[in-house]
Formats: sequence, structure tokens, C-alpha cells
Amino acid sequence: MKCPACGYFDSKVIDSRPSNDGSSIRRRRECLECQKRFTTFETIEATQIIVVKKNGEKQIFDRNKLLSGVLKACQKRPVDAETIVNEVEQELYNSMKTEVSTSEIGEIVMLKLKESDHVAYVRFASVYREFTDVDTFLKEIKDLMKKKK
Repeated sequence: MKCPACGYFDSKVIDSRPSNDGSSIRRRRECLECQKRFTTFETIEATQIIVVKKNGEKQIFDRNKLLSGVLKACQKRPVDAETIVNEVEQELYNSMKTEVSTSEIGEIVMLKLKESDHVAYVRFASVYREFTDVDTFLKEIKDLMKKKK
């Protein structure tokens, strides 16, 4: 770490502690040349996730797009869409994959919604799986009923 006072490239860490929000580490350092003390912050470099769409197009993961879809499915339901999206996002980052398909994201969302609220799950599944008729709805609902018993 370069000293801000003299520009020397070597310093020692005197104190280390988590920052207030826990997302970084605050370090007190002392320059080995001029003994000037200074503070640095160390943070994790987040990797960007690339989403591969059904047509092969790639784009950067957009949390707001995911939240929008989940909010629509959870409308007027006792489900916290923000929590669902946080869990999905965390799972994606924990997977350490740099590329993920829309189908993988959709399956994770459906699993989370299925655990939380069956109505929100069916709403999301109807759009995600492109239900085209009532029979598909009924089949999905019957599957839910079987698993519930």
C-alpha cells in the first residue's frame, strides 16, 4: 500500500476491524519510511453475472428486471418479493458462475415462490413457462395439490 504522505510502497497494519455495515474491513496502517499513519478500506470485488437469454443473447444481470417479475407474481399476496429476489441473487453469486441462463434463474425463483406462496408461484410459472391454455394451469395446480397432501 502506497503511503499518501511520502509515496513509499511498504507499510504495516496496526489495527484491523470490520466497517460499520460489515461489507468492508477498515485497516490502520503505518508507513515504514516516514511513520505516518493512514486508513485503508478493503472490500470484496463483486463479479458481474452475465445472463444468457433463450435466444443466446447475453446481458449483465439486472436485479430490477427480476424484482419487477417477482413483484407482479406476488401482487396482493403475503410474500415479500424483495426477500425472494435477495435470496435468488445471493444464490446466483454464491454459485460462483459468471454466466447463468434465464431458465436457471427462473427455476430458482419458482422454487423460492413454491416454498413461500402457491398463488404467487402459479402466477410466475404461468408467465415463465408460457402457459397457453387452462389445461396447463389445471395440471400445475393439481401437481401442487398432490405435493401439499
